[in-house]
Amino acid sequence: MPRVCEICGKGRQKGHLISHSHKVSNRHLKPNLQSVKVRKGGKITRILVCTKCIKAGKVERAT
Repeated sequence: MPRVCEICGKGRQKGHLISHSHKVSNRHLKPNLQSVKVRKGGKITRILVCTKCIKAGKVERAT
């Protein structure tokens, strides 16, 4: 299962690690994903949602 937000589709990004000597190597920037219980189609399921979607109110938590 890929580590992608199920609301906005945000996934990992590519970037560079730059050392003091300016030697460049690749790195990956991962989104801050949280497992959240939501009501989907009358059932309560767990989905991975990024914190920006949670703060923006794009997802309604189930209790």
